[in-house]
Amino acid sequence: MKSKMIFCQTDETMLLPLYATTIGYWEHQAETLRPAGFPDYQMHQVLEGKGELNINDKSYIVGPGEVFFLYPEIPHFYSPVSREWRLAWISFSGREAAQMLMYAGIRESGPGRLRDEALLEPLREMLLLSNEHPLEDDLECSKLLYALLLDLKRKLLPSSNEEDEMERIKPVLRHIELHLHRPLQLKELAEVAAVSPQYLCRLFQHTVHERPVTYINKQRINRSKQLMFNVRGKKIYEIARDVGFENASYFCAVFKRVTGMKPEDFKRLHGLD
Repeated sequence: MKSKMIFCQTDETMLLPLYATTIGYWEHQAETLRPAGFPDYQMHQVLEGKGELNINDKSYIVGPGEVFFLYPEIPHFYSPVSREWRLAWISFSGREAAQMLMYAGIRESGPGRLRDEALLEPLREMLLLSNEHPLEDDLECSKLLYALLLDLKRKLLPSSNEEDEMERIKPVLRHIELHLHRPLQLKELAEVAAVSPQYLCRLFQHTVHERPVTYINKQRINRSKQLMFNVRGKKIYEIARDVGFENASYFCAVFKRVTGMKPEDFKRLHGLD
């Protein structure tokens, strides 16, 4: 593939929650210096060679199988450190751009590692568009961009520290799933992971991005929805008891906080009365 850059027309696509602005491929990426950053979000995939990436005076070496993300207006520069440095990239914007990156586990500018070194399929498809119908191509690019970011969650490898934390918390998540029908104390969960209660709270924040009690309550509410569907005619207090709430009023309060409606309204809405 020859070096190319595609400038998307955003007059219509900017109405979308997520849209591409530029897409490109360099046979050799030259030094790029941006002391004021770039106006859009960017994702670069390294396909061959190595380069140096500097973000806010923090330096990284990035090579094949790695990607790096740049948030808008964050000072950065990158330059090749090998004779050839082959990259593909996409710039994008939209009101949901940050949320889509967060869903994939990206919360700031920096590098990440992919499970496979091959060019990401949605990005490859964007680069191969004919450009004979610009408006249709721009819409297609935005569709492919959504697929690309949605897929990143499983394409990106966790850091070694994140992987260790996830492995440590998995038994706790299984324990919660098996014992939702009864009260669960933080001390009990900490013993499952063989850590202190304080450290368990930090593990939850780092891995599932919620406090333990918030996570447990959400799982209880999800279980209660299944019960409403599977066992018609159950009273609200019975459902509350079966998913580990000792108090039906508290169950109703949590249900409304999580779903935005009362249990009775939820059942009525879905025809589960």
